[in-house]
Amino acid sequence: MDTPERDRGKVGIGSVATAHFCPLRLYLDRQEEREEPPRYAVCKQVSYHLGAPFDQAAVWEEVLAVLPHAGEEEHLLFAQCMENCRDREWILFSDFDVPVSSESLGVRGVADKVDPALPGFAITRAGEAPKAGVHAADRLRVACYTACVQDSLGLEVEGGWVEYVPSGVIRFCTPGPRDRRAMVRAIAAARIVDEGRIPRKPLNPPCTRCPHQERCAPGPRRLSELL
Repeated sequence: MDTPERDRGKVGIGSVATAHFCPLRLYLDRQEEREEPPRYAVCKQVSYHLGAPFDQAAVWEEVLAVLPHAGEEEHLLFAQCMENCRDREWILFSDFDVPVSSESLGVRGVADKVDPALPGFAITRAGEAPKAGVHAADRLRVACYTACVQDSLGLEVEGGWVEYVPSGVIRFCTPGPRDRRAMVRAIAAARIVDEGRIPRKPLNPPCTRCPHQERCAPGPRRLSELL
């Protein structure tokens, strides 16, 4: 999806979430072309049908249209989503994939689901739900989207829903001051990367889950060696 002219120069919410944990990872991500993860594509397609009757075979055909090379792994995930999402109560939203932005924060994104009548919005996640609440990165995303939905659409929202499709779980998240402080810091860190500058690696980043782990480890190195 092309970025509207009014949103050029704004930081993407996905970049903000990555920068929250490690801005250096965001910088290294930018050095590689990355496609949408197949796992997210499966969950996203399932999410479109939540809250309304659906034909499982027809939804899988949609997944194949989006992911022509989907294999056993994707089909197993699809079956898990179908099993866990069936016979659960979901919110039926009116609009999907709505571009939103915040002039005051300088961020932009695409809200997965929005409904002015609620009023409310939801983001779709491809990971498993935590035992309670939502993941820290998702609280950050909701904080960003709350500001964007308020600014762009003029909707009175205090937070948003998070759909953990593989778990068949939807939870409401109301960002607090701590989440908004983290959001402001992460926006600043992501903006450094957007400007082409090399960010500092933070203390205790989640390296074990980073695809660039081998490029950063072991120990401190000159950033020029990472590139």
